[in-house]
Amino acid sequence: MEGETLKHLAAGLAIGLGAIGPAIGEGIIASKSLEAIGRNPEAANKITPLMFAAMAITESTGIYALVVALIILFG
Repeated sequence: MEGETLKHLAAGLAIGLGAIGPAIGEGIIASKSLEAIGRNPEAANKITPLMFAAMAITESTGIYALVVALIILFG
């Protein structure tokens, strides 16, 4: 294989595998938050902002994987 082909393959693997973790993590965060709100609806005002903050932190991992993929492609 040529070097350019390997760069594209490495970038695809970096973003592909790097997006799996945040996707699973955000799904778990959302399900547990909705489960908690279902058990105690009065706590929804406290749970929702924390859920969005946790999702934002989790999503940053996916953004780091995107940055790594772009560095591989254009670096």
